[in-house]
Amino acid sequence: MQLAASHATLGLVLLEAFFEMTRRKDIDDLLANWPFQPGDVMARLVKAADGREVLQMRVDMGLLQMEVEGRPDGSRPEGAETYFDYLLSKVISEGDGFMLNAPQCAEVDREFVQFYHRRICWLALRKFRRAMKDADHTLALMDFVKQHSPDEQWTLSHEQYRPFVLFHRVEAAALAELEDRGPEAAIGEINHGLDRFRQIFEEYEVREKFDEDELVRRLLELQKSLREHYQVDRTLDERLAEAVASEQYELAAQLRDEIARRQTQSH
Repeated sequence: MQLAASHATLGLVLLEAFFEMTRRKDIDDLLANWPFQPGDVMARLVKAADGREVLQMRVDMGLLQMEVEGRPDGSRPEGAETYFDYLLSKVISEGDGFMLNAPQCAEVDREFVQFYHRRICWLALRKFRRAMKDADHTLALMDFVKQHSPDEQWTLSHEQYRPFVLFHRVEAAALAELEDRGPEAAIGEINHGLDRFRQIFEEYEVREKFDEDELVRRLLELQKSLREHYQVDRTLDERLAEAVASEQYELAAQLRDEIARRQTQSH
């Protein structure tokens, strides 16, 4: 009896081992149920096995899965929330003269790519505040790279994407404000964004190319669309700027009071 029981137990162990060896490790069913569509950013939020929310992006021949907070890959570089946070700690410990080395540059590149993927997913899902947060992270990391880069060409390889990241940031901010506070606030965000674009063009001494830039034109088109759809001629901020420029200080004071009143109401 004992021998039979031992054989039965061994048989179950071997059977479980066999099932473990033959368990499917492919993702055919997942891909088949979520077909890839070229040209679209395909993103979704799903629940993981442990109940946490994760972000998925369908790509050609597969998918990416990202965490919704912290670094998209879920890692904590050197115990920090992101690699950028780790680098900031290095500057604190080593001083402003800190210079990135080759392995650190490679890790910075990885973080840029990860936050890019998550940012475009947030935009596709209309999670505009989250897209703003990730764009701000990337822009701040670009600023860090400019200050601590070991190579000018490597710096420029990132700086060329600054307008694109800024465009995402302005677009997300405008649409978030449209949802939360209305069209005037959205138009205001675009105006602030256009000012930041001007600063970039002036920094690189190409101010004459500002008006013909594709991203600038797209922001102006979005602003025009908002004005027409919501019948907004000039926002209070725009009227205030005009009043100050023309030295109509009494009108400017009235407009400031109205702006303050609306801000108080929005909170």
